[in-house]
Amino acid sequence: MNSNGRYSTPATTLIELEQVVKKYTTPVGEFTALKGIDLKINHGEFVAVLGKSGSGKSTLINMITGIDKPSSGSVFVKGTPVHALKEGAMAKWRGRHVGVIFQFFQLLPLLTCIENIMLPMDLCHLYRPHERQERARHLLEQVEMAEQARKLPSEISGGQQQRVAIARALANDPPILVADEPTGNLDSQTAESVMKLFEALVENGKTIVMVTHDSDLAQRATRKVVIADGQITHDEENIWEPPAVNWEVRERVL
Repeated sequence: MNSNGRYSTPATTLIELEQVVKKYTTPVGEFTALKGIDLKINHGEFVAVLGKSGSGKSTLINMITGIDKPSSGSVFVKGTPVHALKEGAMAKWRGRHVGVIFQFFQLLPLLTCIENIMLPMDLCHLYRPHERQERARHLLEQVEMAEQARKLPSEISGGQQQRVAIARALANDPPILVADEPTGNLDSQTAESVMKLFEALVENGKTIVMVTHDSDLAQRATRKVVIADGQITHDEENIWEPPAVNWEVRERVL
């Protein structure tokens, strides 16, 4: 534990963007969403990415996850040149190394909660078949959703769906979680519970990159990156104060 009270690990670069440019062709001409982004994120950081609508923040995380590719520049995650991966290799890489959490949950409506969590394991052929259900149930317990395991997404609340989505993102034990406005559709009390869960995950060694428009939530991260007009205009570490972590969860969550 360091002098600020954080459990620390050596500063190892986990994500690195070098001069990343992203251009799109639109009916009214070419639009440059990212303009030469340089960014390094170390292992164990909780980074909040802020910016107005259209600033480029979602495009930035799409570069990190490989959902989209840069027009020029390089993206390295754990040393892998994500910008150079072909489609098949990209899907396999993403399934093992990055857990993605969406604002609108994106749970498959015809699968139960536990089946949604098992799916990434099935697709990546991770864990033995008989272990997948056990692991999925364990993850549901960590997000306090074990009693809803056999329900369909339509049968639970939005906040509960987001908890299941977080469990799904953790299914293959990725080192990185990328969250795009994860609390945008949640009430303040549920958003608070999600943020506490994120803090517990970071305390347990996960690296989280979270897009948000909420400056108060951004203060909960260990670092804040602000994007405007496709460029990083502000990048600083937040002064960290020990959160009210559920220590039982901290010990059990991955």
